[in-house]
Amino acid sequence: MAYRQVAGEGITQARMFARGARSVGKARDFVAAAVCAGDRADDIRVCVSELATNARRHTPAGHRFLVRVLAQEHLVHVEVHDAGGGEPRVCTPADTDDRGRGLLLVAALADDWGTADRDGPGKVVWAAFKLSGGL
Repeated sequence: MAYRQVAGEGITQARMFARGARSVGKARDFVAAAVCAGDRADDIRVCVSELATNARRHTPAGHRFLVRVLAQEHLVHVEVHDAGGGEPRVCTPADTDDRGRGLLLVAALADDWGTADRDGPGKVVWAAFKLSGGL
């Protein structure tokens, strides 16, 4: 399920993803196709991968997660909605840990990020990227 709408001076697109192994790549490709972000494209792809991985990991079985992207002339805003509980937080993993770096990457690559409540169970984790040349 996907939708597209014009939001003020930008375009919003959204798509639901299953809690399956291929969903992270599909979410990343969906956002990449929705925006032409120039020199920020790789940053956005990495952040979408991390946010979608967390959503897939924390979404209860039988549920899906939503990825929404708002593309404006000088800003890309990506949201990932999931039905999982808990408050996302930046971790400080040990060098030997094989997990726990996702939000560290998001915090380093995005111009801003955060969390929000949503209607129903779960949360929204979002990241914003400023574009120097515009879309």
